[in-house]
Amino acid sequence: MDDEARIALFLDYENLAIGARENLGGVSFDVRPIADALAERGRVVVRRAYADWSNFDEDRRMLTRSHVELIEMPQRMGVSRKNAADIKMAVDAIELAFVREYMSTFVVCTGDSDFTPLVYKLRELNKSVIGVGVRASTSALLPPACDEFLYYDDLEGIEPGRLPRSSSGRQGRPAAAANRREPPLGAEDDVADAQTSRDLDDLAVLVAQTISGLQRTSGQVTASTLKRTVLRKDPTFNEADYGFRAFGELLRHLAQRHVVDLADGPTKGDPEVLLPALDGQEEAFELLRSVVEDLIDKNGRAALSGLKDQIRRVRPGFSEKTLGFRSFLQFCRAADTTGAIHLEWDNDADDYVLTSPG
Repeated sequence: MDDEARIALFLDYENLAIGARENLGGVSFDVRPIADALAERGRVVVRRAYADWSNFDEDRRMLTRSHVELIEMPQRMGVSRKNAADIKMAVDAIELAFVREYMSTFVVCTGDSDFTPLVYKLRELNKSVIGVGVRASTSALLPPACDEFLYYDDLEGIEPGRLPRSSSGRQGRPAAAANRREPPLGAEDDVADAQTSRDLDDLAVLVAQTISGLQRTSGQVTASTLKRTVLRKDPTFNEADYGFRAFGELLRHLAQRHVVDLADGPTKGDPEVLLPALDGQEEAFELLRSVVEDLIDKNGRAALSGLKDQIRRVRPGFSEKTLGFRSFLQFCRAADTTGAIHLEWDNDADDYVLTSPG
């Protein structure tokens, strides 16, 4: 644990919340994807967010549940609350750098170029700086100043949405809920088994994504490192909740399901955990490319919305989760990195659009 980075997280909340809402189709800002990404890089020991919280009442609850300290910057006559929050955040970061010498990494979450001098000063004090911002609202000056910059749009669990369209603003109670009947005797066991299966599937995805992130940032991944990182993402995690007596038993189960591969580690009893080669990935990317080309031939364009249904018409059993992807968007992004298709956001269409590189 002594070798782990100690991380201080600072959130310019107004910049992030407005950037997400205006540039990601009305998506509400969520700090958890940032916390998950940082869990793969070290221990987050300080979490602070700066704003006039009278404007973000619902967000306060989300941040409090994620153990973020809320720094109140109330509106004062003749004073810009945004400038006041920026100054307070910069002063607190510099003070922490001097007072807590063990703090090795500072995460500055904003797209505002006004924080560029703060980044330079922290690096001058021998601190590593990670920036986080919404792509469309991040100044071009800020990312090059940081040691690493993460675009919020690209973090796991972030999918651009669409602004809800509702004339009344209310959602009616479904008729099925009003006429709900008690399940037949014995059905509870079937429901519990199905839920356990779904929970294991979700856990398999979490483990696979955590290994992938650790391999990118740390190299070799051992069982002890993997469990420590999973616990950072979900402090309530316990393998016993899934029916396993030890974390090693859980890993052996996932190895039997071809979610992971196990190899001899640096110490006895702490095996190396690897991601297996996904045999069906190339075939799945080729399927995606062919469906995209067919849609372009028929409609002139291929949008992300409804694309998964089109693939299932060709391949009814298709699921990106069997390939280790949490969402269909993540699957398409992976296909984009291989060159199978090209994926980009279209503001006019309010959706992602896919094209064939050929």
